[in-house]
Amino acid sequence: MPHFTMRVDEAVLDGTTEPFLQTALTDAVGSVFGPELRALAAVDLIGLPAHRRSVGGKAAEGPYPVVVLSLREGAYHLPHLPDAPARLVAAIGEAVGKVLGARAREQLVITLEGVPEGRSGIAGKLV
Repeated sequence: MPHFTMRVDEAVLDGTTEPFLQTALTDAVGSVFGPELRALAAVDLIGLPAHRRSVGGKAAEGPYPVVVLSLREGAYHLPHLPDAPARLVAAIGEAVGKVLGARAREQLVITLEGVPEGRSGIAGKLV
C-alpha cells in the first residue's frame, strides 16, 4: 500500500488545503502505477509550527514541505516501469507545486522509501 507522509508548515494546513494535497498526492501515485494503487494510497499530513523547523540552523521561512512515499521495494524496480522513481518524484513535485505554489515546489524534499518484502503487515499479519 502506498503511504505518504507530508510534513509542512502548519500554517499551510488551514482546513481547506488538505483535501487538495490528499487528492494531488494520491493522483501522483495513480499517474505512475495506475488506479489500483491509487485506490490504496494513504496520506498523512503533519503540520509543524514555524519555530520547530530550521534550515541551516535558522528558523525556516516558507512551507519547506517534506514528502516521504513508502512502498514495497519491488515497486521501484518493475520491469515495465524502469523509470518509476523518476516519474514518482516528478509527479509528487508537480502535485505539491500545483496545490502550494512554486515556492513550495522549490523547497520540496522528496524521499522514496522501499520496504523490503516480508517487512510490513496489515491487520497484524505479515504481508
